[in-house]
Amino acid sequence: MRVAVALAAASLLAVGTSVSITEARSELSAQQRRDATAAASSDLEVLQVRENFYLIAGAGGHIGVQVGDDGVVVVDAGSSARADAVVAAIKKLTPKPIRYVINTSAEPDHVGGNEIVTKAGQTLFTATGSIALPGDFIGGAASILAAEQVLTRMSAPTGQVSPYPGAALPTETFDFPRKYMYLNGEGIEVLHQPAAHTDGDLFINFPKLNLIAVGGIVSAEDWPLLDYRNGAWLGGRVRALERLAGLVQPDTRVVPATGRVMTGKEIDRHRDMYQKLFATMIEYLNMGMGPEDMARRNPLREYQAEFGDPVPFTSGALRSMQIAYVPD
Repeated sequence: MRVAVALAAASLLAVGTSVSITEARSELSAQQRRDATAAASSDLEVLQVRENFYLIAGAGGHIGVQVGDDGVVVVDAGSSARADAVVAAIKKLTPKPIRYVINTSAEPDHVGGNEIVTKAGQTLFTATGSIALPGDFIGGAASILAAEQVLTRMSAPTGQVSPYPGAALPTETFDFPRKYMYLNGEGIEVLHQPAAHTDGDLFINFPKLNLIAVGGIVSAEDWPLLDYRNGAWLGGRVRALERLAGLVQPDTRVVPATGRVMTGKEIDRHRDMYQKLFATMIEYLNMGMGPEDMARRNPLREYQAEFGDPVPFTSGALRSMQIAYVPD
């Protein structure tokens, strides 16, 4: 790399006295950034899940990428540190512009890359707010869609500074159970599932692809966070999995924020597992048990070899129920 940089500098300066040292260094800096982005994008893992749907791993939470004639729909944007590499990876998949980023929650490794990823895209909307035909765009950045709670979490109270720049904040939000979109020749169903992971979780259902992106609600390899400080509780997780189980077929591809791609059959198993845990936790609460009693009984110990130590998760689950559930 140092040899290449030195040769590049020499070639720039050899052009003539019209190229200054400052200009040469500026050009080298730009080239170094491009080289760094290319190297970083090569570290990402890109997996084709369906004919026009890809998973990008290694940039924070998993990123879903649907491509088609209208452009690209990105599910979560990963971390800010890897956003340039994510854009480079998407450009390798398709020359079409990014049209939408859909955030499944406000977790930093889901929304951190919003600004860079959306600025690399182009809005679908004209100045009048109607959807334009290809080639008739106003040149704005791609839209960011999220639950209203995500915008709240990414913003700051009056007089305080937001942890995110304005360009990273959702441009479209909703606070009702379901939002429909139509892009790339298929319907996309965006489902708000509050209280499952945080209070602003989304499922993104691609029925034509038989694929659902579910963010941090479920994982095949560990115990996903139950963020009771931000509105989640175990009952919300159960309801989310019950709703998800009602959408899937055995061969549905389920794309989580971490771990491998799952099947609809696995979702049925996770629903049953969490339903059983929920019933057990209600018994514990009605018996007046606390976290130490729960840890000693360890109701998920049969799954420990598969998903890791469940005690930290069940401690949080019990705490969430102490906040959200009042025993009889």
